[in-house]
Amino acid sequence: MRLTDFWERMRAHFGATYADSFARDHVMTELGGRTVVQALEAGYETKDVWRAVCTAMDVPAASR
Repeated sequence: MRLTDFWERMRAHFGATYADSFARDHVMTELGGRTVVQALEAGYETKDVWRAVCTAMDVPAASR
């Protein structure tokens, strides 16, 4: 998954303002105690980060 696709999905699910806030502020155990931004900066694959977000936030299957 391309990074632009990832951010489009984040904004589609959370809304533009909350997606950015969530990505910077919400520490996720699914990402080893990192935020979305930290995980991406650490080299996590975008598809793996998206899957972690989907699991943690109960994103509906249709949006995955």
